[in-house]
Amino acid sequence: MSVFKYEKDADGIVTVTMDMSGPVNAMNEEYRAAMQETVDRLEQETGLTGVVIASAKKVFFAGGDLHDLLAVQPQDQDAFMAQNLSIKGDLRRLEKLPVPVVAAINGAALGGGFELCLACNHRIAWADRGVQLGLPEVTLGLLPGGGGVVRMVKLLGLEKALPYLLEGTRIDPARALEAGLVDALVEGPEQLVPAAKDWIRGQAGNSDAAIQPWDRKGYRLPGGDVKSPHIAQLITLSAPMLFKKTRGLLPAPEAILDCAVEAARLDLDTALRVEARGLTRLVVTPEAKNMISTFFFAMNRLNRGGSRPQDPPKSRVEKIAVLGAGMMGQGIAYAAAMAGVEVVLKDVSQEAAEKGKAYSQRLLDKRVDKGRMSAEQREAVLARIHPTAGTEGLADCELVVEAVFENLELKQALTRELEPLLGDNAVWGSNTSSLPISRLAEASARPANFIGIHFFSPVDKMPLVEIICGEQTSEATLARAYDFARQIRKTPIVVNDSLGFFTSRTFGTYLDEGVRMLREGVHPVQIESAGKAVGMPVGPLAVYDEVSLELTHKAEETWREMGVLDQFSDNRLTREVVTRMVEEFGRGGRHHGGGFYEYAEDGSKHIWPRLFELYYQPGLDVDEQDLRERLLFRQVIEALRCLESGVLRSVDDGNIGSIMGIGAPTWTGGLIQFVNTYGVERFVKRCEALAAAYGERFAPPAIARDKAAAGEVFN
Repeated sequence: MSVFKYEKDADGIVTVTMDMSGPVNAMNEEYRAAMQETVDRLEQETGLTGVVIASAKKVFFAGGDLHDLLAVQPQDQDAFMAQNLSIKGDLRRLEKLPVPVVAAINGAALGGGFELCLACNHRIAWADRGVQLGLPEVTLGLLPGGGGVVRMVKLLGLEKALPYLLEGTRIDPARALEAGLVDALVEGPEQLVPAAKDWIRGQAGNSDAAIQPWDRKGYRLPGGDVKSPHIAQLITLSAPMLFKKTRGLLPAPEAILDCAVEAARLDLDTALRVEARGLTRLVVTPEAKNMISTFFFAMNRLNRGGSRPQDPPKSRVEKIAVLGAGMMGQGIAYAAAMAGVEVVLKDVSQEAAEKGKAYSQRLLDKRVDKGRMSAEQREAVLARIHPTAGTEGLADCELVVEAVFENLELKQALTRELEPLLGDNAVWGSNTSSLPISRLAEASARPANFIGIHFFSPVDKMPLVEIICGEQTSEATLARAYDFARQIRKTPIVVNDSLGFFTSRTFGTYLDEGVRMLREGVHPVQIESAGKAVGMPVGPLAVYDEVSLELTHKAEETWREMGVLDQFSDNRLTREVVTRMVEEFGRGGRHHGGGFYEYAEDGSKHIWPRLFELYYQPGLDVDEQDLRERLLFRQVIEALRCLESGVLRSVDDGNIGSIMGIGAPTWTGGLIQFVNTYGVERFVKRCEALAAAYGERFAPPAIARDKAAAGEVFN
């Protein structure tokens, strides 16, 4: 029995309903056979007046099978390209049928799913915001290879198509209708096929209805062709602008741009071959392998509960308390209120608590101004945030998120004062970025209910939550924290207790290595450029200014008092520089009047001139490749040490946490995934070379040596 149900009605309209084995329709071997068989039959059909492509699944079509794409190796490229051209050929045959073809889009149509829609003459979608449309392949290191690049350019023109292709933008049906990506909407999924048939019947006698715009005589590319001055200028400027954004580290956007420009120059069939070559080159790159592994498979596993204990039942939080209405607390309150959770926002004064709520007001006002929310919806969200300086409302809170200053005594004092006011089953979560949870939990009468919930700033934009289990944290508490993170639409990773946990501990090595380079005499600009060249968002010195040298200096005193200073690595050299900057020169960082940089009122910044006098050695011989790899490998090595020691519970947690929490280079697919495609044995040898040149901090961890000896990868 075919996985494509084929039904012809009395009017000669054939409805093809895709119902493939498995949970979704996907562009795999089963699809290829079914589509070829279906198009063969349609081409032979007598009395055919139209075709409706529908889906029996909740998702219209999920796109390419990423397991298949991940398996493609360099020696498979000829076969892969032939297969890709065959897929394109069937879609081309579908759109060249002598009758109109309509896509009835009842659910998400992303990647190959939307490419199938683009090969139809008319597209009708269910007007539900959960129906997502688009071509997100660039986010996986690929390009849309089922005709998506070519048809988007032919449909919209080069200028309007590029944002969808280069950014992987997903849009809902209303926005798709406005953009011209779909032609009509219906209010319910049951109306889709009838509406499609009605449209086909209404086209009787209209021969153009069965011809795609780009196949019609006299077709002109929307917005102008490559010879028009505006488009010629766009092409000239796009490449350097794209390089500035990707720094040459991501091959997919460059390949997409090249393919899109060719699509604007060439006829459709020739452009489809160019597109096939582009995808064939990309699918075997380490960048694509890394990004597919992490951004699809690992992300899905975590969001589906991969790091959550399985036994505790799923839970939802109705009311929480956020202690501290500063930068972190106000962001947590906003995220929770947006998810429908009641929030008691407590600070030392009513004025401070109200100021914290005002942060949500500003964010919501922007959403209303942009048409992304109604005024009524804004007021409903604000009504869920209850600012206070007192303790009223705490008794029935199911979860507390403590978000006060990073000080052990302060956090423990709050726990002793307020925990007794809560119900026996309430969870106490500390939003700490570095203090060991087990030490914080010493102040708790219910340490099994105590857990770390580390948010990242700004909370409204950062998608990650690092959940930290103390020595006595129960599985039920972990499950409730995990469920809360998913409830407020964050991706949770789960780690075990440690100073700095995973994200702060690992990211700290990036800052440490940057300051070590400074102390060695490397030019500060060279250090910053090396960080950005490897794919970090900004250089280590700029980051240090943002996180504050002053706060780092104070935190070091706390760690010394706790007996955990230099617990994992020798930071004496960096500590010496930070201490000198703060105590001798009053350079505490950006929010303390300046640090490694000076900041102008217009927002510009430049290296503090005195830094050159203090540390720069003009005659120093510097290996640029070593600079880049030192900044990257320090982080990778620390991530592996976290995995080796059990701080990281899984490779997925490490990869997602490093990308979404500390800004590890996207092309790596995460700090641990990087080792897999770099080659574990090669990685070990490179670590040994760096250790010989720069110190034992680069020595490969035993876990890497063991994997190399066994010929295994990290998974």
